[in-house]
Amino acid sequence: MSNFGLFTKTISLEKMGIKNANVKYQLTPDELHDITIEKGQGVESSTGALAINTGEFTGRSPQDRFIVKDSITEDKVWWGNVNIPFDSDKFEKLYNKVTEYLSSKEVFVRDSYVCADPNYRMNVRVVTECAWSNLFCYNMFLRPEDSELENFNAEWHVVCAPGFMADPAVDGTRQHNFAILDFTRKIALIGGTGYTGEMKKGIFSALNFILPVFKNTLPMHCSANVGEKGDTAIFFGLSGTGKTTLSADPARKLIGDDEHGWTKENTIFNFEGGCYAKVINLTEENEPDIFRAIKKGALLENVIFKEGTKEVDFEDISITPNTRVSYPIYHIDNIQPGSIGENPKNIFFLTADAFGVLPPVSKLTPGQAAYHFISGYTAKVAGTEAGINEPVPNFSACFGAPFMPLHPTKYAEMLSAKMKEAGVNVWLINTGWTGGAYGTGQRMKLKYTRAMITAALNGELDNVDYKTHKVFGLAIPQTCPNVPDEVLNPRTTWEDKDAYDAKAHELAESFRKNFAKFEEFANDEIMAGAPVA
Repeated sequence: MSNFGLFTKTISLEKMGIKNANVKYQLTPDELHDITIEKGQGVESSTGALAINTGEFTGRSPQDRFIVKDSITEDKVWWGNVNIPFDSDKFEKLYNKVTEYLSSKEVFVRDSYVCADPNYRMNVRVVTECAWSNLFCYNMFLRPEDSELENFNAEWHVVCAPGFMADPAVDGTRQHNFAILDFTRKIALIGGTGYTGEMKKGIFSALNFILPVFKNTLPMHCSANVGEKGDTAIFFGLSGTGKTTLSADPARKLIGDDEHGWTKENTIFNFEGGCYAKVINLTEENEPDIFRAIKKGALLENVIFKEGTKEVDFEDISITPNTRVSYPIYHIDNIQPGSIGENPKNIFFLTADAFGVLPPVSKLTPGQAAYHFISGYTAKVAGTEAGINEPVPNFSACFGAPFMPLHPTKYAEMLSAKMKEAGVNVWLINTGWTGGAYGTGQRMKLKYTRAMITAALNGELDNVDYKTHKVFGLAIPQTCPNVPDEVLNPRTTWEDKDAYDAKAHELAESFRKNFAKFEEFANDEIMAGAPVA
C-alpha cells in the first residue's frame, strides 16, 4: 500500500519482485525534504535547499557500469572498457537479490517520464531506498500531470539501493557497487552507491541506444537554448567546460542543460525536467541563474557549510571537487515552454584547454566539426582526480563516451548529416587557459566567452577577417565585439612564442594518437579535420 502525497493511488511492487514494502508513492518535494531531515540524512541550507552527503561515492564509477549482453545488444553495442558486458543470468540473480533486500522495507516510488517531445516520450518508474534519491528524480525527470498517473504504464524501471552491497565473487560485479542496464528487461539497476548521477546517466545511456537504433533520432550530451527569433543553439562539452553556465543566458530561453534529442522532424527536445549543475566556486555574479535556483526543492550534494552557519561554502572541496546541485527546470526563470526548439542555427563545442593552445573561438568546417565531435577533447587539471598533478588531455568521444553504447562514428555520422541538412555554423570555444598553460596562464574570462558566443549567435562574426591556426587549421576571427583583439589569437598571449609552438605541436600529437582508433571508420572529410602540422 502507498502513502499519499498530493496524488492518491494504491500501488504494489509485487510484479517487480519487491514484496510487503511500505511504499511511499509520488511524494511531494516538501515531503521528501522533510523525511530526509527527520531521518538525519540531510540538512536544510540557509537558502532552503536540502544538503546531503552521497557517502562513499561522490561521482560516477565508470568501471562499475555494465550493459547486459543479449540478443538486443550483442551485435549493436560497442563493447570494451566503456561498455562492459554483463551476463543475463547473473543480472537476473542480482536483481532478485536487490528486490529481496528492498522487500519489507520503506521504499520511495516515483512515476515520471523522459523526452519532452510527446512523440518520443518514455515512461519511467523509479524505486529508491532513500527519500533524497527520489527527490533527485523528481527534479531531473519530467513530471506527469496527476491525471496521467491513474493509468500510468512504465516502459522502463530504475531500481536504486545504495545500501545493498554486491558480492563480486558471486554476483559478477567488479566490486560492491554497480550500475547495470538491461535492455530486454528494461531495467536500470543501481546498488552500493548513493551518487544520484548514476540514475540520471543510466536512463541517458538507455536513450543513447534506443533513439538512434529504433527512432532514427540523434541523442546528444549537450545543453540548448532559444533566442527571441526562435533560433536554437546547442552546446556540447564535458564536465567543467561551461555547458550549464553558458546555456543559462538571460537573453535566451533555456531548453535544457545536459541531454537532448535531435529528431527526424528537425526538433530539439530536452530529455529531462531539471538541471544537475556543478557548484564548485559558484558565485551569484558569474552564474546568477544557477545560484538563485538553489532554494527549497533543490538538492545539494557533498557541500560544506561555512563554520557555524548553514551557508554553503562553494569554494570548499574537502569532500569532493564534484559538488553538485539538482533542481527542477522551473527554478530557472527564463525557460522555453515545452522544452522543445527548432533546428539549431549554431552549435558550440566547448573545451577547457588547460594547455592554453586552442583559440578562445574558432569556426569549424564540416570535416573539422566531425573530427572534434568524435575526439571530444578537454583537459583535466590538478586536483580533479587523484594522481593528476599537471594538465592531462582528456578525450571522450561525442563529448559523452561513458554514456554512448554505440560506436562513436554512428553518432558522428548522424550529427554530420543533421548539420549539413540544417546548414548550421559550428564553433569551437575554449573556456580554458590563455597566456600560458595551467599554472602559468589564467582562465579565460567568462565575460569574454559570453561575448564571443553572443557575437556568433548575432551573426557578428560572419563578415570579419579570419586567420588559420598553423597547427590545428582552425579559422580564428580577428575581431569580436567586446573582446580585446589580442585575446583572440592564443599565440600572441604567450610571452614565450617558441614555448607556445612546442605545446601546440604536443597537443596536436595527442589528438592524432587518440584518433588512431577511429581512423578506419572515418571518411576523407573527417580526416581532413585533423591538425595540419
